[in-house]
Amino acid sequence: MIEKIKALTEEIKDNIIAWRRRIHKSPELSFEEYETSQMIRNQLDSWGIENKIANNTGVVATVKGRNPDYKVVALRADIDALPIQEISTAEYCSGNEGVMHACGHDAHTAMLLGVAYVLNQLKDSFEGTIKLIFQPGEEKLPGGASLMIEKDVLENVDAIIAQHVYPDLPCGEVGFYAGDYMASCDEINITVRGKGGHAAKIKERNNTTVAAAKILCAISELSSEFNKEERDNPIIIAFGSFIADGTYNVIPNEVTLKGTMRTFNEEERKLIKIKIKNICSEIDDEFGVETTAFIEEGYPVLINDVSLTESLKDGAIEYLGNDNVKPIPQLFTAEDFAWYSHKVRSCMYRIGTSNIEKGIDSKQHTPTFDIDEDAMETGVGLMAYLAVKTLLIRNWE
Repeated sequence: MIEKIKALTEEIKDNIIAWRRRIHKSPELSFEEYETSQMIRNQLDSWGIENKIANNTGVVATVKGRNPDYKVVALRADIDALPIQEISTAEYCSGNEGVMHACGHDAHTAMLLGVAYVLNQLKDSFEGTIKLIFQPGEEKLPGGASLMIEKDVLENVDAIIAQHVYPDLPCGEVGFYAGDYMASCDEINITVRGKGGHAAKIKERNNTTVAAAKILCAISELSSEFNKEERDNPIIIAFGSFIADGTYNVIPNEVTLKGTMRTFNEEERKLIKIKIKNICSEIDDEFGVETTAFIEEGYPVLINDVSLTESLKDGAIEYLGNDNVKPIPQLFTAEDFAWYSHKVRSCMYRIGTSNIEKGIDSKQHTPTFDIDEDAMETGVGLMAYLAVKTLLIRNWE
């Protein structure tokens, strides 16, 4: 099976690169991926692979092997781009001003198309069904994954797998982490309102700026409170925006704060939200202001099922060799693939995409991000093999 998959992947390598460049040149923002979606469907149709639209721009396809009801394994790729102006001289540089595939979703999509081709050629060689999920809107809350779940994309699915580009590993290597892999992410929005006025007239106005500053400091200290004992997965609470639109001697009526909260523990996540509301209430009483705290719920903790992840890691060693399979650390970045991981057994692993000799080493979400396109051959072959291997798992631990 490995030799067959490698041969088919080599056969279609140039197409995979062409698909990725086409998508890269025409990036589309979250939930606006109409051209990308149609391109995906056209390619699937050309191979006779059954597919349908889900959630406006998402595409769900199925490759059915022998005894298709035996087991269902889903594979996911995200298809949206970011609002970033690309800096590149490549011929496939973004043609949409201010929009760029700066997180590798173009490669994810191209690779999953390649996987679809490979598995479709091998469908008489395995039992079960492979579901291919081309998902919109990973970069924008509430996340396309949650909306796809509402459309029943996980119906009858036994496990779901995703791969993500990773410039921290060189091209040709892959990385796995079993357990709570990526942090939850919530957005903190706080508005402090009071009576503004002349700074010198202290009896005629509230001190909204100091009240807001105390709230910021008190909430920030929550992370220290939870992290006072050394722990492998500390809590992060940080503010990136503090807007008090006054001047030297003018105290504003309103001050706004925006921050982020990241944790690997769902119970602590709930508790922190309660503590934030209590802090705001206490400082309101102290300063005579009125504070609203809206915490927009982001993505939950991404849980890589231990049993599934260990099985996939073993499969990666079989396919790539032990030297090319690496352990990777937990990440405080968030991913909407996490929504799937709270519904079925899940694993997201990483595909190395950097190449120092080629000058490809920029990080994701930067205007110079790029990948070594040779990594996509690794990604297509490995994902196809891991999908088939997962279908063979008889009993979950």
